[in-house]
Amino acid sequence: MRILAENHVHLLDPSELMRPEPSFADKNPSKFRDYSVDTTDPLKERVRQTYRQMHLNQTVDFVKGRRDRWLKFNTIKMTVREALEKLNDLVDESDPDLDLPNIIHAFQAAERARAEFPEHDWLHLTALIHDLGKIMAFYDEPQWAVVGDTFAVGCRWGDSIVYRNESFEGNPDGNNPAYNTKYGIYEPNCGVDNLLMSWGHDEYMYNVLKHNKTKLPHVACNIIRFHSFYPWHNGGDYKHLEAPKDADTKKWVLIFNRYDLYTKSEVVPDIDALWPYYQTLIDKYLPGVIEF
Repeated sequence: MRILAENHVHLLDPSELMRPEPSFADKNPSKFRDYSVDTTDPLKERVRQTYRQMHLNQTVDFVKGRRDRWLKFNTIKMTVREALEKLNDLVDESDPDLDLPNIIHAFQAAERARAEFPEHDWLHLTALIHDLGKIMAFYDEPQWAVVGDTFAVGCRWGDSIVYRNESFEGNPDGNNPAYNTKYGIYEPNCGVDNLLMSWGHDEYMYNVLKHNKTKLPHVACNIIRFHSFYPWHNGGDYKHLEAPKDADTKKWVLIFNRYDLYTKSEVVPDIDALWPYYQTLIDKYLPGVIEF
């Protein structure tokens, strides 16, 4: 697989994309994203309970309220480095693959992108900051409204959403005829850009980038916006809402997910040694103090 131009991607067969070479991870790729239920396993139970709260509470009204709260960008001002270092204190409660601070995962993903595509520095920075929206967790936002897979609200929930069969029980949108049909509030083939997504770090960071006039290409912003939308890009849901242009977004997200998912391991990168390189990218694409 090789990128020929910034907006033209030649992909491997999709099945090959999801079966990376063994060197991608310290464990077999089939062991990633294990959402099996085991109430005796503290990690598995933490993950399940995080998704239960997410699926119970993420409604159309809730999402609109969170957008009104966070998209004023008046919470805090800090540099990208300061925000990344804040992630030292965050462990993602929805992640079944790793129980380490989020900043370590950020550098793991960025270094894999850098190794495979050294000529595309924008992709390296995209990987480094893709989870930066998780800083909401430090400002009174519960993790179930920050982390985890995202999904569209305002229409029937996708079949491939993790814990789908039981975790939405009690969510009032499921009984609302305006929101519980195939199309719900949307038009056929309206495009994923027009979906009202469950509130989380993806949508927040996408809007932070746009608000702060990032110089990252739009495809990078879309990678961040939809990288957790697994029911769409991995599960095959919501095809009836796709627009033709969404095919390109999906290709880029699938490429990116090689770095996001399969680099999670207990191998900790030398962050201090890596900072000088990544600071040059921050200065190039998202410099100065950022409004969050």
